[in-house]
Amino acid sequence: MTLVYSFLIVAVVVAATFAIHRLVRVVRVYLRFQGKRIVTCPETHHAAAVRVDAERAALQAVVGKVDLNLCECSRWPERKNCPQDCLRQIEEAPKACLVSTIINRWYQGQECVFCHKPFGEIHWHDHPPALLDSNRKTVPWTEVTTEELQEVLATHKPVCWSCHISETFRREHPERVVDRRSDELRMTLYH
Repeated sequence: MTLVYSFLIVAVVVAATFAIHRLVRVVRVYLRFQGKRIVTCPETHHAAAVRVDAERAALQAVVGKVDLNLCECSRWPERKNCPQDCLRQIEEAPKACLVSTIINRWYQGQECVFCHKPFGEIHWHDHPPALLDSNRKTVPWTEVTTEELQEVLATHKPVCWSCHISETFRREHPERVVDRRSDELRMTLYH
C-alpha cells in the first residue's frame, strides 16, 4: 500500500511540475507578444501598425511550437490576405517594435519644452507625458493613432504632464489665467 501511495505522490508531483512549467510558458509567450507594434511592411516599405494574436500564440505554447499570426493591421481589410512577412521583424525583436518601447526611447534624454525638466522613466498609468504640435497645442497620447506615430515623433516636441495640464487649462480657460511678467524691481523688493 505504501508503495502505491508513494508512486501516486510522485506522479502528482511530476504532473503538477509539468503543468506549472506549461503555465509559465503560456504566460511568457502571451506577455512577449501582446501589444501594438510598428513594423515596416515588406510590401510597401512603409510603417504599419500591427497586433499579434497573443492569445492564440499563448494557447499554442501549451502544446509546443508557437506559430505567430496577426489579428490587426493598419493595412487591413484591403490587404487582409497578405503573407504576413512582417512577423519576422517581431520574432527577431519583439520588444523593439512595441509602440511603448518606441515612445519610451523617444523621451529618453529629452526635456520638457516648457519647464526643461528632463524625462526619466515614463509611468504611463500615473501622469503620462504629452506632446506639443506645430500650433503650440499640447496633445495627449490618447489622441495619437499608432499609424501616425512615426510622423508625430518627427514633428512634435515632448511635454511633461504638469505642463500639459497647465497649458490645456490656459488654452481652455484663458479668462481665468493671469500671466505675470517678471519684474526685476518687484523681485528685489522681496529679497
